[in-house]
Amino acid sequence: MRTIRIAAAALIVCTALVACAAPDAGDGSTTPTGASPVTELPTPDPTSPLPTPADPVDPTAPLGRPGKRPGGPPMPTATSEQTLTGRIEAGVEPGCLLLDGYLLLGGPREVLTAGATVTVTGRPAPGMLTTCQQGTPFQVASAKRA
Repeated sequence: MRTIRIAAAALIVCTALVACAAPDAGDGSTTPTGASPVTELPTPDPTSPLPTPADPVDPTAPLGRPGKRPGGPPMPTATSEQTLTGRIEAGVEPGCLLLDGYLLLGGPREVLTAGATVTVTGRPAPGMLTTCQQGTPFQVASAKRA
């Protein structure tokens, strides 16, 4: 008998909560947030002109002009071989080595160590993704201590 009373009380409470939760039960003119539902997409005004780009952009063109970037090395072309000389610095990530703003990739690791003064030859690879998060990637072809 006690179980039936508890079940009946729970049913009455649930019914009252459901009735209070429905803002406009029945007509469907609003959503639970009170906004009107979207039934059609707006149609564009046929008399208004379509926007046209003022200066078309070639999607295959480089994003910027070659030159010196603020706070970094000059922006090289990916095909030009370069020789860099200087002291290697350790990057913020383990195993990352920097020389004059370039991230050194490859090359002989017995020569390329943090603190060493070296001369390296290779090609910049500005589009290459790395985990070092600093410097312009530079693919080392050869390296020697200076």
